[in-house]
Amino acid sequence: MGISELRQLGPQALKYAGETSTLGDELVKTGTISKSDALLAQLVKRRCDTSIERIFSAEGLASERQLLDAHANRLSTLTLSADDLQASQLLADGFDPRDMIKHGFAPLADARGRPVVATAHPDQFREYASDLPMHIAGAPRVLAGRQDIQNRIVDDFHTDLSFYAETRVQEAESCRRWGHRAHRRVAAILTCLLLLAVVILAFPTVVFSIFAIWAAFTLVVTAGMKMAAFVSAITAEPDAPPAPESMQHKPLPKVSILVPLFRETEVLHALVARLSTLTYPKCLLDVILVLEEEDKLTQATLAEIDLPPWIRAVICPDGQPRTKPRAMNYALDFCEGDIVGIFDAEDAPDPDQITKVARRFQHAPEDVACLQGILDYYNPSQNWLARCFTIEYATWFRVMLPGMARLGFAIPLGGTTLYFKRNVLEALGGWDAHNVTEDADLGFRLARHGYRTEMVHTTTEEEANCRFWPWVKQRSRWLKGYMTTYLVHMRNPVQLFHQLGAWKFFGFQAHFLTALSQFILAPVLWSFWLVLFGLPHPLDPLVSRSALAVIGSLFLLIEVLNIAIHTTAVSGAKHRFLMLWSPTMHFYSPLGAIAAYKALYELVFKPFYWDKTTHGLSLAVVGAKPSDGAVDFP
Repeated sequence: MGISELRQLGPQALKYAGETSTLGDELVKTGTISKSDALLAQLVKRRCDTSIERIFSAEGLASERQLLDAHANRLSTLTLSADDLQASQLLADGFDPRDMIKHGFAPLADARGRPVVATAHPDQFREYASDLPMHIAGAPRVLAGRQDIQNRIVDDFHTDLSFYAETRVQEAESCRRWGHRAHRRVAAILTCLLLLAVVILAFPTVVFSIFAIWAAFTLVVTAGMKMAAFVSAITAEPDAPPAPESMQHKPLPKVSILVPLFRETEVLHALVARLSTLTYPKCLLDVILVLEEEDKLTQATLAEIDLPPWIRAVICPDGQPRTKPRAMNYALDFCEGDIVGIFDAEDAPDPDQITKVARRFQHAPEDVACLQGILDYYNPSQNWLARCFTIEYATWFRVMLPGMARLGFAIPLGGTTLYFKRNVLEALGGWDAHNVTEDADLGFRLARHGYRTEMVHTTTEEEANCRFWPWVKQRSRWLKGYMTTYLVHMRNPVQLFHQLGAWKFFGFQAHFLTALSQFILAPVLWSFWLVLFGLPHPLDPLVSRSALAVIGSLFLLIEVLNIAIHTTAVSGAKHRFLMLWSPTMHFYSPLGAIAAYKALYELVFKPFYWDKTTHGLSLAVVGAKPSDGAVDFP
């Protein structure tokens, strides 16, 4: 509840407000705010873990300049303009620019060459100053706008900050080495493919038999995991236990939300409108729109929008690879929240989503470092592909992921509706800027370092990919990222085993190997339909017809199991009409094989290429939520 809502309660609310803050008194003295609003701000602060100045700013009661002037009056110090900052000498030797951006300060030299510290939040900086060298910690304070300070640091450390964004994850856990010695890698892979082709030509039946055995084995493993996750999901309690009574009144934490944007123009107005529906206290919301330096059109469009004080833009310097995780790594240091969340440009989250996440983090075990929400689609009625995509996501986010988490497996993350403990995210180095499925990679890096991910019962709606080639492009990017993630984490299998433990290590192998094998070897599995229809099969010379019939029947039985799981996943009131479409998922899955072969090609020749997904194709659907032509990061 904010000040505007508390005003509706009338004078009775003031009885519980207590004394006004010194900053509030200064603002009252200058006529910026009323005495009653200063008192109500104190009441808001009791329920929100934030500064009093943030409350005044988020409520639109005082501008940044008015707050800086009020601080200057009570502290008897000076305020600097953006031009003053640019003209000052920065005393940044020995300082990490990311720390200066994160804590919003800049050590400067005054006219006499003596050190002073520019900060926008003098009270908060006092807590951090004890970690600084004595000549800086004890230096006089001057005041300046936080964004002005950050802009000055960015100007001086542009190259360094760009490098940090690209290499934030330690090299041993990143895929960036995959780009080294590309010619040797391509030559080695092509040589292996040539040898494989020679072996296939020389011993076609034997090779096909090996492929068939592996495909059948991974099919059985996949079915077993699906059944276990399905049973776990439908038999467990659907929601997390309620927060203890003592937690219900604990002050809510500040939450930063990163929204990566690239070549988004028309989507911006709709995005701001959707974010404004969030019911989380605005004084605790820190929404950062992450733009690319070369994307001048989106920057110009955003400049025309009057953003609320709790939404701001951060421009990521141009560099390679130009990917979503690199941009988020850069923006991470600009975040102010203890929790960091991720949205995509076209997302429509539940209004109370962040409140649920914040409360869950407050009473979750210490090893829970990430909460994953449910992703859903708002255009399932558009065409057959959109229907199948919606069924697939309902199965994955409402059945498989909750079931896998309850079984104790590490789970790959989705790319949005993710929330992290900021200190853990920073300790792990954020996201791998070179991995095109940075979310799946991060999910297993969390597990390797002893952290867990929980599913939280809150939904974000997106637009289902409803055109054939855009679907293939998007899926090929995901599969390429899966291949990359598997190769990265399997560099040292013994270490991975010790970090994950036997159960999670098995889950890792089962998840990645079976998923990739099923897509790549799908044509081998399809061949068993020949047996069920009484047609000749390539394995006839080696395997009896009855044995092949058993394998074919097993294949058919697993397809029935899949249909049952899909049907259950969409049996809720919202998507119940999709139950009749569940059997057609048998014809949807083969599209993944096309994407898998595209992913294999790109893994060799274009490992860091981010194949852009086009959105905005659902606008013609009656009642669809507008995504305004949004596109994923390139």
